Amino acid sequence: MYFQSWAEFWAMGNYGFYVWLSFGTTYAMLAALVMYSRGQHKQLKRDIAAQEARELRIKQYQEQQN
Repeated sequence: MYFQSWAEFWAMGNYGFYVWLSFGTTYAMLAALVMYSRGQHKQLKRDIAAQEARELRIKQYQEQQN
């Protein structure tokens, strides 16, 4: 599609509101997905570190009992 001006480009044949709203919604959801994934990754790393520390304490305790 060829546009005569930037105003026509932004208007998208009078469908600009829906076009740009869909683009904005898509990018907002992708950004939210990235932030959520990063948060879950950090939480998983914390959980793994806590489990390893717990297992180490159990191992040390069992060695003390022997």
